[in-house]
Amino acid sequence: MLMRLKHDPIIENPRHHPREAVEELRRLLTQGAPAAADTHRKDFYEVEDSDRVFYVHLTPNGNIWLLAIWPKGARKPRAASELVAVDPHC
Repeated sequence: MLMRLKHDPIIENPRHHPREAVEELRRLLTQGAPAAADTHRKDFYEVEDSDRVFYVHLTPNGNIWLLAIWPKGARKPRAASELVAVDPHC
């Protein structure tokens, strides 16, 4: 599916990912990006960039929580404890 938000999203960054990653996610969400719903968690999505995946939660009020980033093609984290992904672009 293609995920595109009609408004400039408020992105919460509880794991303190680099500002550049947050701005790239904002760009992806406003322009439209391939996304896959997490089949185990409601309103959680994997949003794809050309070389990485952003794991996000869309809150009921429309905010986005950026929870993890991992290189595209790498093994997806399977447990919450694995969601402390390191951004390879730091």
